[in-house]
Amino acid sequence: MTAPSIRTTPTTRAQFGAGSIHWEQAAGAGVQVGLLGLLHAVVGLSTASLAAGVVYTAALWVFLAVAARRSGTRSLGPADHVTLARALLVGGVTALVAVLVMTDHPAGGLSLVILVTLATVALILDAVDGQVARRTGTVSKLGARFDMEVDAFLILVLSVYVSVSLGAWVLVIGAMRYAFVVAGWTMPWLRSALPPSFARKVVAATQGIVLVVAASGVLPYPVEAVSVGAALASLVWSFGRDVVWLRRNRPVRTKAAPARWASR
Repeated sequence: MTAPSIRTTPTTRAQFGAGSIHWEQAAGAGVQVGLLGLLHAVVGLSTASLAAGVVYTAALWVFLAVAARRSGTRSLGPADHVTLARALLVGGVTALVAVLVMTDHPAGGLSLVILVTLATVALILDAVDGQVARRTGTVSKLGARFDMEVDAFLILVLSVYVSVSLGAWVLVIGAMRYAFVVAGWTMPWLRSALPPSFARKVVAATQGIVLVVAASGVLPYPVEAVSVGAALASLVWSFGRDVVWLRRNRPVRTKAAPARWASR
């Protein structure tokens, strides 16, 4: 389960410049459009894939604006800029997956090489933003949430691509985190904070690595199926363990005391 621990520090995020987050978002949107344009020029993105990239960008920017407003963040910190770079790469991966899955664009070739490259760099940078946040003293709830959402969506789009060759069951990997969020709407105790877990981090990181390798097609089909199946099994175990812990430690509702009539 990609659920990084919430890291807090007395550092005031507003010191990076009042109101500058709007400029950062605009610059990021420009870079994203530029990346989509470059991909279109190199591999020939379809209308559907361009639309997928644009919709992803719009959704990401809405999420970031709302999250920043709720947290009172006026500017992104150094680690957030690394996460933003990862998010832009995920936008490129999204467009490439769309063109490979939704059209008759030939699988493999340059499109697949670029897809695997962008996804690999995004996974590598996932190990960088946390280090940057801790070393610069700019860790925050917004940064942790931003990082988690980028991770989750990358896993989702990769599972969509791999499911074409291995089967629809692979989609469970990408959908599990979102199903957990939806379940939390009706069972509030699922939204409680979890204790830090090294095993959870390893399982989460494994999903991306295994899906990228499977997407590359470098392994024989049986090996791909077994490795992705093992990744799914570890994810089910991780989510299951966390759900059990949350249920056992959920807040206990106290029963209201029976009404007592005042004596006359």
